[in-house]
Amino acid sequence: MMTAQTQTNPNPDKAALKRAGDVVRKRLLADPNAYKVPCETAEIFAVGEFLSAAECDRLITMIDAVAKPSSLYDQAGSPGPDYRTSYSGDVDRSDPFVRMIERRIDDLLGIPHAYGETMQGQRYRPGQQFKAHMDWFFTRASYWKGEVKRGVQRCWTAMIYLNDVEEGGSTDFTRIGVSIAPQRGALLVWNNANPNGEPNDDTMHAGMPVERGVKYIVTKWYRTRRWG
Repeated sequence: MMTAQTQTNPNPDKAALKRAGDVVRKRLLADPNAYKVPCETAEIFAVGEFLSAAECDRLITMIDAVAKPSSLYDQAGSPGPDYRTSYSGDVDRSDPFVRMIERRIDDLLGIPHAYGETMQGQRYRPGQQFKAHMDWFFTRASYWKGEVKRGVQRCWTAMIYLNDVEEGGSTDFTRIGVSIAPQRGALLVWNNANPNGEPNDDTMHAGMPVERGVKYIVTKWYRTRRWG
């Protein structure tokens, strides 16, 4: 995940980002269970009850078993110790239950399974947050050469809320004024690029501080090519 940047960002993956956007957009617009969030400058979709309560509980247990202090891809600009204060960890991709959930997301989006990163679980306790950032990669950053070998750019993000939060913990797209409250079992997906294949600054989003209760989510990022 990339912290806020103002420098120009060369885009060698433009054609692949456009292609991925076209495929997923067509699929979601044709899906009666997918709701397009009203917004002109970013493509955001939601699917209610994507996971059952039992599936959510099982993932919560898995997250608690692997959660460690969350890290950042890009430390440029010294974002500070309170930038990302959640706990997170990758769930076991070889687990049959995890494979089933990941395949369900693959099928919804129409993206090959091999293009998806391992699903990451995140836990936020009161006061914890993830300040505004984008999921696409900054191609001038030191990590970019490594990401080219790991699947290149991130095209789509899929995030599932695993529980209702007593207060706080919304996902806020800070540049476009869209705020989405956690809803148990709901899936939120967005295109990290514009329809023309340029990384989209308007996908900047923040995990707002939890005020009461605990927030659990799982996130799966997709690349434009085979991941890993």
